[in-house]
Amino acid sequence: MTITGTAAGVPFLAVPPASGSASAPTVVGWHLMDPPRTETAFASALPLDGLDAWRIYLGLPMCGSRLPEGGFDELMRLGHEDAVLNLFGPITTQAAAEFPAALAELRSRFDLAQGPIGVLGGSLGAAVAQLVIAGGDVEVDAAVLVGPVVQLATVVAANERRFGVTYAWSERSQEVARRLDFVARAGELKDVDVLIVVGEGDDPVILEPAAALRSAVDGTLVTVAGMEHALAEEPGVEPAPQMPAAAEVDRLVVRWFADRPRGQII
Repeated sequence: MTITGTAAGVPFLAVPPASGSASAPTVVGWHLMDPPRTETAFASALPLDGLDAWRIYLGLPMCGSRLPEGGFDELMRLGHEDAVLNLFGPITTQAAAEFPAALAELRSRFDLAQGPIGVLGGSLGAAVAQLVIAGGDVEVDAAVLVGPVVQLATVVAANERRFGVTYAWSERSQEVARRLDFVARAGELKDVDVLIVVGEGDDPVILEPAAALRSAVDGTLVTVAGMEHALAEEPGVEPAPQMPAAAEVDRLVVRWFADRPRGQII
């Protein structure tokens, strides 16, 4: 059974625990901007079947049902105009800021257990998960970061090469990059058990910062053979058959959360 709706204005898809236990923990996930790029597509790519927990997938701002007027074309225009100030900064800042109220409403609506939660994020969604941990407004004790954006500046450099452009950094955009440099902010993440999952075929701008973060937070890093960055086929908006690489990520995520000691996430 899946439940969809909005909580404090945030689109969500929720899957109750199979056991129906009132004490079952909660895992919250944020999708990628690459496929799967909506909460429903993310839930299809990483369903976490077999995990006895509430699984809640949240939609990012400016994605899915919250695309700007003009749709995906407008999103791309904004990115070409200034990816940091128009997309990466606003999306991550708003997603982290709106999360405590959304979680509070979900807890009230579904009578979710109180206490620490687990977080799951892919790519830019992983940056949101890291911001939530660092912010401290919601207690988190376990996290899985998949193909994570760990240092925004390296992602911008990759986009410069990909699109043949030069990004004009400003003080405002440099501040966004500092906020989204989680190697530099690793001290704010160290109280959480962190699993980082990357694809062997992903870009070095993802792989190298992920390895640095693993060392900085004393986390666990797993590389998935045959996996690139996306976890679903294009267009990645609607639920779709699970790719083999995503199935392996799904298995790793379930095991990670299920292996936490009692009193933590599971």
